[in-house]
Amino acid sequence: MYGKTGMRPMAKVAPPVAPSQRSRGTVAGSEGPLVDQPSFEDFVVARSRQLQRMAYLLTRDHHLAQDLVQTTYARIWPHWSRISDDPTAYVRRVMVNTYTAWWRRKWRGETPTGEMPDEGRPAGQNQVDDRTMLLAALGRLPARQRAIVVLRFLEDLSESETADIMGCSVGNVKSQASRALAKLRIDPTLIDSHSGEGESA
Repeated sequence: MYGKTGMRPMAKVAPPVAPSQRSRGTVAGSEGPLVDQPSFEDFVVARSRQLQRMAYLLTRDHHLAQDLVQTTYARIWPHWSRISDDPTAYVRRVMVNTYTAWWRRKWRGETPTGEMPDEGRPAGQNQVDDRTMLLAALGRLPARQRAIVVLRFLEDLSESETADIMGCSVGNVKSQASRALAKLRIDPTLIDSHSGEGESA
């Protein structure tokens, strides 16, 4: 069909996916699973650690964090071919929505596990204690306020990026973040922590 020689059959057998498309999660054309699945796998390899950290900050439990990440992947996979540009914001949005739905249904009685990712480093015991208390204080915030604090201040996203993920206005992000920070400032755990530091100094 293509003649005796050629470079054309090679182009047909293995249509290349540009690196920018693979890293951005964009699916070119409609080649199907051969293009789609590797792009999804690349994203999982590149972003799993970051998403696992975010999930832990939301749930404060290693097992729930793993469940949250896996549930998020399961929900985005059927729609992966329709995601363009950087899919990270979309994945974060699905994760936050899944977490808030779980929180409403089952996890309102959650308690922190006390296990931190960096626990076991002798030189950082005070930092581990501080983060444990911060997680406990975050756990006393309403789900949406906790998600906004995680996205804005722990994931270091802008107000507009946070608003896009949360599906609300920038003004709402500002007001919810302000209320959350006000609650954290008067949280007894954090107040006791700071007073203890002052007494020991």
